[in-house]
Amino acid sequence: MQHVRTLFDSATPGEPLLPAGLRELYDGNLNFPDTPTNRPYVIGNFVSTIDGIVSYRIPRQSGGGTISGSDDADRFIMGLLRSSVDAVVVGSRTVHEVSAKHLWIAEFIYPDAKEMYIDWRVNVLRKSRHPLAVVVTGTGKLELHRAVFRTPDVPVLIVTTEEGQRKLERSGATNLQSVQVMTLAAEHGSVSPAAILQLLHSKFGIRTVLHEGGPNLFGKFVSAALVDELFLTISPQIAGRVQQTIRPGLVEGIEFLPEAAPWLSLLSAKQKADHLYLRYRARESARR
Repeated sequence: MQHVRTLFDSATPGEPLLPAGLRELYDGNLNFPDTPTNRPYVIGNFVSTIDGIVSYRIPRQSGGGTISGSDDADRFIMGLLRSSVDAVVVGSRTVHEVSAKHLWIAEFIYPDAKEMYIDWRVNVLRKSRHPLAVVVTGTGKLELHRAVFRTPDVPVLIVTTEEGQRKLERSGATNLQSVQVMTLAAEHGSVSPAAILQLLHSKFGIRTVLHEGGPNLFGKFVSAALVDELFLTISPQIAGRVQQTIRPGLVEGIEFLPEAAPWLSLLSAKQKADHLYLRYRARESARR
């Protein structure tokens, strides 16, 4: 992989330090502050076109790889983030839009750095071999033949409603070796972001969460002021929109008035060829 180049970095230096190989590829260090509240620290990660599209919503072309052009640095950073957190949160649509073989672990998305990711995660951060994959579904409609639900050493938590749990039980989800199903109270047919984070914190000891979408679920977290950082890759393409198609942006399903719209501060900007890799932190006024 061609190394990314740091254009700007105002992130506070600190421990732990990335091992030399990862630090060279990332052109710097990566660490996260302790969250001061009784919940995990939440980090979003997306790739977007210049005009703000995060998915083409076309069969077999809905994933982030289509947006990024399968950019290796974008995949490397995604792997680095996965290797740095305790849990990865995704919605059911996101699960169904990627390959059925997809696993939400670092080496799946960027296998060339597998050993470096393992060293960082296990020997430096002292975390378990893989993060907990958290799949959020209000309805319980999941394709359980997918690899993420059938890989014994990759733990999965399905968070759902009572209605969703009944469907999952009928589908055999509770019989899968590496899968747990937990129920939260429904709010308009879905579970609240705050309840999800409280569950992860209290029952699983989760301190850091990587949120990989989709835009509707991420929008609910943003609306609840429960996103602390955002890593955003800007891909050098323009997707366009027409009324007849749905091409979602970073946040869907909610809208803010100007006086209430969240503002973020730019922590770092990195570049490789025509791609930009941006890191933002929510301003204190936009966080709980």
